[in-house]
Amino acid sequence: MDQDADGAVTALYNTHYLPLVRLAALLVHDIDVAEDLVQDSFVAMHSAWRRLADSDRALSYLYQTVVALSRSVLRHRTIAGKIQTELAPGMPAANPGAVTEPEHPAIVSALRTLAPRQREVLVLQYYSDLTQAQTASAMRISKRAVKIHTAQAMSSLRAELHRTYR
Repeated sequence: MDQDADGAVTALYNTHYLPLVRLAALLVHDIDVAEDLVQDSFVAMHSAWRRLADSDRALSYLYQTVVALSRSVLRHRTIAGKIQTELAPGMPAANPGAVTEPEHPAIVSALRTLAPRQREVLVLQYYSDLTQAQTASAMRISKRAVKIHTAQAMSSLRAELHRTYR
């Protein structure tokens, strides 16, 4: 393959691998699967490198791929009837420290009660610090849809946390 692609993908990998694994783990609730999804996303990006004009588009491509692959995993689990509701405590990761223990487990637990699109929009915006436009691109929806999902998610999250802490 192209040496430019190799160097660029390596640089993106070194900078974004762990945050993308954390993102995927919050979406699919499984560290091992999250690591696989991110690896697959980097492989796909490397293959598509010639179509990507710059590293900003490549990073957007990575987010889109991680979100799409996460959705696919969740659909497969639903079909197979194997939805996991929580990360297994102490589950070892291929890369120790790839996913850190959340600072606020109640929030992570409340996130799991949200509809998948609502969870995705909050994780992308508030955990991954993406803008509305970047979130829309990663989820392949409009910015208006991002705003709607965000408002619904925040309302549901507030209600769930209120139930938890009363």
